[in-house]
Amino acid sequence: MGKRKKWKKPLVILSIVLLAAYVAACNILVNVALVPETMERLQAFEDLTEEGMEALVWTDGILENQAESRDETKEWLEEADSELLTVTTEDGYRLVGQVFYQPETAGHKWVLLLHGYTGWKEEMYPIACRYAKEGYQILVPDMRCSGESEGDFIGMGWIDRLDNLLWLEWILTEDPEAEIAIHGQSMGAACALMMSGVEELPEAVRAIVADSAYTDAYEMFAKQMKEWANLPAFPLLPGASFMLKLRGGYSLKEASALRAVEQTSIPLLFIHGTEDVFVPPEMTKELYGAASGEKELLMVEGAGHVQVQDKEPELYYGKVFSFLEAHGFR
Repeated sequence: MGKRKKWKKPLVILSIVLLAAYVAACNILVNVALVPETMERLQAFEDLTEEGMEALVWTDGILENQAESRDETKEWLEEADSELLTVTTEDGYRLVGQVFYQPETAGHKWVLLLHGYTGWKEEMYPIACRYAKEGYQILVPDMRCSGESEGDFIGMGWIDRLDNLLWLEWILTEDPEAEIAIHGQSMGAACALMMSGVEELPEAVRAIVADSAYTDAYEMFAKQMKEWANLPAFPLLPGASFMLKLRGGYSLKEASALRAVEQTSIPLLFIHGTEDVFVPPEMTKELYGAASGEKELLMVEGAGHVQVQDKEPELYYGKVFSFLEAHGFR
């Protein structure tokens, strides 16, 4: 009996220490992956950018198409009729977006363009340029914690799906007759798909283009932990997801595009490059298979992460605009 008492206190202390260490490790994971201030302090943005660039496919054709698109976009921006916008979220954060008008068309076609993880609105300007040529009014926001927009945690598409309703509200106030497409890349694509499952989504949203989307944030983090740190998802990731729920208001498992597409009737176009090593092409195939409404799939050989528009620009934009035209955007 005495021996049991002798060991009981040290075991309790050890358990408390291990629990504290586990909680600290889970919080560190959240901070490193989703808190911009921590990411900047640890140079995570630079590391992610460098690793992301190295993981892309670089061919002469892709580089030439990128350069041509860059020049075309620069020329368009010099003459574009644009305005900086701000909205405020329910929890008090200021979000920033850029609207591009096409006054010569006086049309009601709109597109909301959504950037990827750790990205910013300017990354979407080459795509905005092509939409402008097709007569679309364009709104390109910086999502929460990105670019000029405020926030405490990157939303992985889940918090953003509600934030972006504010931009849709702005469009419909500006143009009550608006017909809206949502076009996202990577996290922005997953966010667009998550938006399709929101009950409050306006009927004016007629179609979604999802380029290189992931199925859910939890699976993405599990993949990256394995590849970047050679760590298994368990036991850290469940704890980090729980800590994120306490601190940021959502869990990684909630951030699921897969569940949303199973419910929506909005037409969906899925696009992915077969050489994407960041978001596995199999995720888009799974999303396409799960989608319950009208849907199309474009898989392009030899393209890396969000590189289809650079690998095969005419195929990419031809597919996007024919898909949108088929669903009422004329």
